[in-house]
Amino acid sequence: MKASLPACRSLSRRAFCRFACVVTILPLLLTDAFHQDSASRRLLSLAQKEAFLRDAKVIKSRSAKKGITGSMRATLSDGKFTNDASIQRIDFYRPIYSTPSGTYVAFRDSYKYNIAAYRLAVMLDLDNVPPSIERKFNGSSSAYTWWVEDVLMDEEERLKRKTAPPDPEHWNQQMYVVRVFDQLIDNIDRNMGNLLITKDWRIWMIDHTRAFRPETELRKVTDLRKCDRRLLEKLRSLTPEKLNEQIGSYLTKTEMSSLLTRRDLLVRHFDSLGATALYDLRRDVLAAPPQAGKDTLLPIR
Repeated sequence: MKASLPACRSLSRRAFCRFACVVTILPLLLTDAFHQDSASRRLLSLAQKEAFLRDAKVIKSRSAKKGITGSMRATLSDGKFTNDASIQRIDFYRPIYSTPSGTYVAFRDSYKYNIAAYRLAVMLDLDNVPPSIERKFNGSSSAYTWWVEDVLMDEEERLKRKTAPPDPEHWNQQMYVVRVFDQLIDNIDRNMGNLLITKDWRIWMIDHTRAFRPETELRKVTDLRKCDRRLLEKLRSLTPEKLNEQIGSYLTKTEMSSLLTRRDLLVRHFDSLGATALYDLRRDVLAAPPQAGKDTLLPIR
C-alpha cells in the first residue's frame, strides 16, 4: 500500500491539471461557437430564415414575457444552429370589441396579419419587419416569426431610461417609415413594446395581429410629415394582382381593398406635400454607445 501512494498522488495531479485545462478552455470554446452561430444567423437570407422557421425542430417553448395574446417563445434548431421564434396562434373575430384604444366594429385579432405584414414589407423593400411564416403548433395554425437577435431595448425602455440614439437624424428617418407603414396597414396596436431597438440602433417593427383593419381613411394625417423616396415609389407600384399573389391567403378582399385605398391616400398626401417631404433613408446604421439625455426625437404617436 505504501509503495502505491506516490503513484496515486501523481495520477491525482495529472487528473487535476486536465480538469483545470477543461474548465479554462471550455468556456472559451463555447463563447467562440456562440459568436460563430450568431454570425451565421445574421448572414442568412430572408428565404433561408423562412425555411428555417418552416422546417427546424422546436426544442422547447415557453410563454413570452410580453404581450396579451398568448404568444409563445420557442427555441428552434435545424442541427446546424439555433434561433428563437415568436409563435402566435390567436385568430378571433368580434362584431364589436372594446380595447384600451377604443371600440371597433368587425374587430379581428389574427396571427395571419403577422405574415401579411412581413410579406407586404418585403414588397415595399423594407427590411425592418422580421420573417414570419405559417406553421402548425400543437395542432393549431400559427405564425412563426423570427426572434430578432441583438436587441438592446424596446422603445418603452428607451423612453424610460431617457436614452438618446447616437444619430437622431437616422432615428427620425426610421420612425417616419414606421408611421407610414402603420397607417398603410392601419395598425391600431403599435405600442412602445412592439418597436425593438437592436445594438446597431435599427428599429424593428413586430406584432401586427391587430392590423389590416377595413378602414378607408388615414387615422392621423398629421403624423405623416415625411416619406422615404424609395418607399413612396414602392407604394405606387402596389397593384391588386401583386397583393393577391403575396398576401391574398391571409387577407380578405375587403381588407386588401381597404389597404389599397389607404395606399392611394398616402401617395396623394405626399404628392401634395412636394419634394421637401421626401428623403433618402440611409440603409447603413451607425453603431455607437447609447447616450442618456433629453428625448427630442419623434414619438410613436
